Amino acid sequence: MIKRKLKIVFIIPSLKAGGAERVMSYVAQHIDRTIFNVTLLVIGYKKDCQYEVDNIKVVFLNKPRVLKSIPNLFVFLFKNSPDIAISAIGHLNTVMGLLSIFFPTSKFVAREVNVNSVLKEYSENKPIKCFSLLSLISKKLIDKIVCQSNDMAKDMVLNFKVNPDKIIVINNPITDSFKVKKEDHSLPRVFFKFITIGRLAKQKGHLRILEVLKELDFPFHYTIIGDGPEKENIFDTAKKYGLSNYITHIPYTKNVEEYLAQSDVFLQGSYVEGFPNALLESCAVGTPVIAFQAPGGIDEIITDGLNGFIADSTVDYVNKIKLLTQNYQNWKPSVVRNSIYNKYNSNKILKEYENLFVEILN
Repeated sequence: MIKRKLKIVFIIPSLKAGGAERVMSYVAQHIDRTIFNVTLLVIGYKKDCQYEVDNIKVVFLNKPRVLKSIPNLFVFLFKNSPDIAISAIGHLNTVMGLLSIFFPTSKFVAREVNVNSVLKEYSENKPIKCFSLLSLISKKLIDKIVCQSNDMAKDMVLNFKVNPDKIIVINNPITDSFKVKKEDHSLPRVFFKFITIGRLAKQKGHLRILEVLKELDFPFHYTIIGDGPEKENIFDTAKKYGLSNYITHIPYTKNVEEYLAQSDVFLQGSYVEGFPNALLESCAVGTPVIAFQAPGGIDEIITDGLNGFIADSTVDYVNKIKLLTQNYQNWKPSVVRNSIYNKYNSNKILKEYENLFVEILN
């Protein structure tokens, strides 16, 4: 039994807007401080911070890329000798796995963020063969791999040949800022407010949501929150479909919970996810969701008819929207929230991380 505080360093590429950055910084700030001595190590620049971090030590390497930070990472690990180093996002995890060779007394944990074998089909960048090989080697060197969903864990075993004993599934937490909204009795609706939150990238499937919306025969407004390489294509397509006047685009906001609470339905078009934070958070505030069937935890969150629907095709998606909106008075925010809260509340998820960190050293 370990009697002293455990030294743990959380390592992330940046504190820019992103699900991995938000979850990792949240866990770092909220795990039990009587057990853990925590440092948050950020590869990127302090000036790029989008998240406030309080009450823990934060170190910025001020490097533009993970590869350029490798000497600094080595020096940090050598000087600080953490009991545990936990990193997130694939390329950083690969580097940390390789560095683990030089630090046999530390335990290395990698938090994966996507179903990688599917994600590569939609990636803007073609994978470099030598880096893919290094990634496979790194996975064998890492002591434990945290997967956010069952689909991700299966992908690690089947497609990357990771030992199942090395994998643990820990879902993302619902943070304290996501409170259930008040029930809205102003029915019938003059128009419905739809929302999608996520990076404007191919894998997020914004184009197939537009395919759905152009088929609707009732008034609506659609808010898109996010930015990314597919922005021009998405809004050119919206113009082609005659949807431009029905769409509001917000590149970034710190008030995600407010926009979710003000919306009637969250729409997700993703072809693949890791464990969709925005979808989970929509349920947390009581806003039902509709998503396409896709790997990455969607079917772990959505219970058909209780907090939303999963659609198999564009036609099915259109029908699910009509079914939900025509019976909107039956979708109670408290019921939608309760459908996920016991499984994903922050206390439960933080305890799972704490148990992992203690067990890996015993």
